[in-house]
Amino acid sequence: MVLIVDDIKANIIALKKTLELHNIDVDTAESGEEALKKILKTNYCLIIMDVQMPGLDGFEVVKILSGNKRTKDIPVIFLSALNIEKKYIFKGYETGAVEYITKPVDTDLLMLKVKTFIKIYEQQNELKGIKDLLSKEIKIRKEAQDNLEIKIAERTKELVLKNEELELKNHELQQFAWVVSHDLNEPIRKIQIFIKIIKDLYLTADAKGVDYVNRTIKSAERMQTLITDLLAYSRLSAQVKPEVTDLNIVLQEVLSDFDYLIERKNAIVKTTELPTIDSIPSQLRQVFQNLIGNALKFSGADEPPIIEITSELIVDKSFDSPTSPEGKYCRIIVKDNGIGFDEIYLDRIFVIFQSLNDRQTYEGTGIGLAIAKKIIEKHNGLITAKSEVGKGASFIIVLPLKYE
Repeated sequence: MVLIVDDIKANIIALKKTLELHNIDVDTAESGEEALKKILKTNYCLIIMDVQMPGLDGFEVVKILSGNKRTKDIPVIFLSALNIEKKYIFKGYETGAVEYITKPVDTDLLMLKVKTFIKIYEQQNELKGIKDLLSKEIKIRKEAQDNLEIKIAERTKELVLKNEELELKNHELQQFAWVVSHDLNEPIRKIQIFIKIIKDLYLTADAKGVDYVNRTIKSAERMQTLITDLLAYSRLSAQVKPEVTDLNIVLQEVLSDFDYLIERKNAIVKTTELPTIDSIPSQLRQVFQNLIGNALKFSGADEPPIIEITSELIVDKSFDSPTSPEGKYCRIIVKDNGIGFDEIYLDRIFVIFQSLNDRQTYEGTGIGLAIAKKIIEKHNGLITAKSEVGKGASFIIVLPLKYE
């Protein structure tokens, strides 16, 4: 709304009609005092004010408005027929007016200026609205962030306590596993010793008795192996610091352990150069022991085992990653020509106590590959296998060169 202030009613009526013809809302005041009262109660986008008025003149009214925080930014256009000298025009601008127009007024020019100031007022209001919305949004987001930070802090504290509790339980579980292992192994050893004594002293002439004893000894050995494997599986939860590891040395130690079995089965083992990586060597030795041990164990009956261990540097952590001499990961493949397995059972072979083969023909606890998988995952790596029944198996391992 525009406020017209003039002590001459005829001037007000003429100007008011001109503005209303352009669909502009108009309010009027016939003195400076009346104008001030209205301005304090109503928000105006523009004031058109006559300079020369009895009582408070236009200069004095604008000076009062400029001293008030709420009204100081209302634009004022001075209209004057008498005070047209430069000193009055300068005074008008000095008091805070945005325009000083002398009479007779060019209505087209006046309307252009009025519309411009109304447009500026609307844009300022729009910007103010956007600013208020942004302020509210910032306040809401800050409150949400503060609440989130409080919740995160509470959750972090809760997780730290849970982690400490789990570490304590894990430590207790490891101690329990060691104690149980020792307590179970001791009577098994005695059973094996006494059964062998009975066999040698009292059953040499009884073929059926010897067969029963041999079966008993085999069962005790399987129980002992199972206890050892379970202990190894539980031990993987312990925190061990990684070290720089030459995998060629680790592999040669494993092959040395299998010397007798390799010779007995006429196995052929082919190896390529393996990388040096950050790892826990004792754990990776266990992985190679399980994979090579399985390759020897599950060999075909018609031909000697052939085991190939190859390695290459790759770009990223995936089974199908391209090779690169600058790669930060290595892909190790342990391939054999044994009995293989159907790939529909791939998910099962890495699960503890799962075995796809006849346990009477192939001895084992069903823990070895579960241990291998857990070790590789502890090293932030991947493991999988490819196979066909009767056509061997390939175990594929992806490991980072640097421990992450």
